[in-house]
Amino acid sequence: MSDIKAVIVQCGQEEYALPVETVVSIEKLERVNPIPHLPDYMLGLMKIRGELVPILDFQQILYGNAAKEDPNARVVVVQTENLYIGLLVLDAKEILDIPESKLTSSGLMAYSRTPYFKTVANLEDRMITVVDAEILSKTLTGMDAIGEYVHSQQMQEK
Repeated sequence: MSDIKAVIVQCGQEEYALPVETVVSIEKLERVNPIPHLPDYMLGLMKIRGELVPILDFQQILYGNAAKEDPNARVVVVQTENLYIGLLVLDAKEILDIPESKLTSSGLMAYSRTPYFKTVANLEDRMITVVDAEILSKTLTGMDAIGEYVHSQQMQEK
């Protein structure tokens, strides 16, 4: 592991870090086209800079309540191996350099339901959980279906 430069986002009362090399952009939540028969946390597709991006309510995934009604909510678009995904969070607060010496994964072993939590930054006045968007995109129910749907829509546009 090495130092991490990350975008710090908020869900609930907690802070989470998304490594900057995976973050494409931070957007306001705009018109989302719902897709039927998907889990509640999949809000649908939003067109961002010409790309169809599935929007996942990260607040809903973690805490079971939606962030979409919050006026400060932001969509953090991240690049995964197969597609862009938009994570809806309560706030995208800052970019932070996290030294390797402050990272620990000792407390994460108990969280088998959240394999996308990579490590925890134990800073002086706060703890920040680092999220691996790639693992998140591969472990959530319905991601295969949404990936196929996005690819089929992109093929139709060409």
